[in-house]
Amino acid sequence: MGDRWHVEVDRSVCIGSGMCVNHAPDGFRLDTARQSHPREAESDANERVLAAAEGCPVEAISIALAAGGEPVFPPEDP
Repeated sequence: MGDRWHVEVDRSVCIGSGMCVNHAPDGFRLDTARQSHPREAESDANERVLAAAEGCPVEAISIALAAGGEPVFPPEDP
């Protein structure tokens, strides 16, 4: 069984570029104020969702393992 992720968008940082929706339309949506929201707070690990987080121009998306909360993105500094 694969990892489950908890996905969050910091809407105080989100600029509504829509890049997350372009990368992962099944993972994110924009509301009427063009603020990003994960479609599901918890989902299976997904390369498209990770690409969306990595491609966010203001780094508003964070991903952690659902079990344990270890960060997936952004990674912890060593």
